[in-house]
Amino acid sequence: MGGNPLLGVFLHWLGGLASASFYVPYRRVRGWSWETYWLAGGVMSWIIVPWILALSLTRNLFHVLGMAPTPAILWTYFFGVLWGLGGLTFGLTMRYLGLSLGMSVALGYTAVFGTLVPPIFHGQFTQLLAQRSGIIILVGVGICIGGIVLAGAAGISKENELSHEEKLASIQEFSLKRGLGVATFCGVMSSCFAFGLDAGNPIKELTIGQGTPVMWQGLPVLVVLLAGGFTTNFIWCLVLSIQNKSYGEYLRIPSSSETESMAHPPIENVTDAASTEMALESSLHPGATSSLAANYAFSALAGATWYMQFFFYTMGETQMGQYKFSSWTLHMASIMIFSTIWGIALKEWRGVSLRTKVLVFLTLLTLVGSTVVVGYGNLQALKP
Repeated sequence: MGGNPLLGVFLHWLGGLASASFYVPYRRVRGWSWETYWLAGGVMSWIIVPWILALSLTRNLFHVLGMAPTPAILWTYFFGVLWGLGGLTFGLTMRYLGLSLGMSVALGYTAVFGTLVPPIFHGQFTQLLAQRSGIIILVGVGICIGGIVLAGAAGISKENELSHEEKLASIQEFSLKRGLGVATFCGVMSSCFAFGLDAGNPIKELTIGQGTPVMWQGLPVLVVLLAGGFTTNFIWCLVLSIQNKSYGEYLRIPSSSETESMAHPPIENVTDAASTEMALESSLHPGATSSLAANYAFSALAGATWYMQFFFYTMGETQMGQYKFSSWTLHMASIMIFSTIWGIALKEWRGVSLRTKVLVFLTLLTLVGSTVVVGYGNLQALKP
């Protein structure tokens, strides 16, 4: 099985950049509740963009999906539904463990399960241990986990520098036992995206058979997988819209007085760290934008950017050779790398101690190193 692991690593970096950047346009959405802008962007990221790109870049999409084995379609969709549950419980992890510890634990579980379960399921794990290239890749996975731990340590170090009042404001309901339980569920469910991509392998084979270039083989799978994620998120956003009576926001932006009277979105309704920050910022500036079109435009841009992480992911996966499961580690590491860089650019680490700054630097160094090691292991696997 051929490939170009160096190109694959680069493509995964692009995917990580997209994932770390998608929330930036959401910062300009004003006056809408979380469930409104999340679903508005989600329609773009889970439905519209996947179908447009799959129809444009692959051959005979409807024929491929119609000919695909029913188990492949159902399992891919089902894993998408479970992945959606993982995203929806991400906020609860932050609620009980705080942003830094919660994110590290959840992403740690996601990285481990999403990377190692597919090769174990296919009986490839012993093969990994028997080959030098496989051992190198496993070392790279371990380095990635170490980088995630360092990221958590940097965040905890930053939180320890906050005043008692600031700590209470950020983690009012800290519960290690409950938080670890939720983080475990969140991490395992979030890793189901990798399982869904693996379950969609028959769809990839069919689309290649129809003349689709190898680089685009994962796009039909994303159509099915993201439909599952859309189902979960749509139901939850619908429930919140009814509960909060925010369904009218799709046709208008509430006035400042109406917005101020709304309850701010609870942390459990926010699906990731970026959205947590953005939800809080939006609540501080209600009604700052009076244009409904602007809200839709920024939500659509955020959704399209979010989708690009998996657009580049599926491209990168095709370049990783026989150990393409290692793509998940590259994806997790790349997200953390660019999320940390965005944090530095947005001055989130301004004023912290030298110890915290060193931990941030070591986080970046370790995560970049992990992608290099994983890429090198895949490169070695291609040698005769």
